[in-house]
Amino acid sequence: MKTIGIIGGGQLGMMLAEEIHNLGHKAICLDPNPKCPASFVCDDVVVSEYGNIEGLKKLGDMTDILTYEFENVPANELNYISSNYNIPQGVKPLFDSQNRIREKENAKLHGLKTPKFMAINSLSDLEKGIKEIGIPCVYKTTTLGYDGHGQVLIKELNDIEKVKPYLNGEGILEEFIKYDFETSVIMVRSKDKTIAFPMGINKHKRGILDVVSVDKNIPVFDKVKKDCIKFMESANYYGILCVEIFIKGDDYFFNEMAPRPHNSGHYTIEGCQTNQYKELAKFLLDIPLEEPILKSPTVMKNILGFDYDNMKKIKEDKNIFIHDYHKFDVRENRKMAHITFTNTTLSDYELKYKKLFSED
Repeated sequence: MKTIGIIGGGQLGMMLAEEIHNLGHKAICLDPNPKCPASFVCDDVVVSEYGNIEGLKKLGDMTDILTYEFENVPANELNYISSNYNIPQGVKPLFDSQNRIREKENAKLHGLKTPKFMAINSLSDLEKGIKEIGIPCVYKTTTLGYDGHGQVLIKELNDIEKVKPYLNGEGILEEFIKYDFETSVIMVRSKDKTIAFPMGINKHKRGILDVVSVDKNIPVFDKVKKDCIKFMESANYYGILCVEIFIKGDDYFFNEMAPRPHNSGHYTIEGCQTNQYKELAKFLLDIPLEEPILKSPTVMKNILGFDYDNMKKIKEDKNIFIHDYHKFDVRENRKMAHITFTNTTLSDYELKYKKLFSED
């Protein structure tokens, strides 16, 4: 029996710990909150800030293998633990994903198509970038931006004023892609093979993932999946990786990546014969990976704080699965739970269930 240490104790760590247990092993998480979601599942909790060396050493000393479900462990601390403890994924994919410029350059280098982009460090950089990339375009902070935070859509020159508060730090200006929809390619790579989960359509609300529908294969998906697998292998990444992609007709554009289980992959728990957490656990434990197969059309609904009470209108049955994250502090835009509807297409969901949730 082995013990896996998880840096981060959120819902991703909780669901990973469940699969580690299902495989007959132990899990310990590190999180500043002793009552974090993963604490309800893990065998123990190291209460520590993510970048605290002593806390990370304690977790490393208590476990055989380390992984992370949280992107923003500081680089110096990551380098320390990677040189002193067993992290099968390594820290390179995490490091690359922590800076949007580095991330875009890396994607381009390894064969993925990206929007036009430019590093922004000053107002003059911004003005030059707008002239070269054109309007509309999007300004983003290079670090710590997620769920729409640290982003400004520039639709006219006056929108430069909205960017000025961010110009004391590093940013990136990107071409605005008027895409048809967003999709995710979730892959797990071991020393023997790379697997990829069925792709779907991601829909957002308030800049945060709202619904994922996985139904039938769309022709462009085959090319996207093939290119993303080549990207992961060319970049020499191992473990789990989610690549978010904008689909536009028969073309696609790289948006961003996350080297951890992903919100858009929650559907795999009931929707596929294996899931992203199980396959990551198998990678960490050096167990052969299994090729994922979609069992039925599936829809995953993300539950934010403003919909948490509405979730109670839904009752579990053979095709409805509710995953509550045990978060005591209910905040409007905080991820609180998710619901998976199997044997359900997007049109089924919109007809039967969408009206039960907030529309804004």
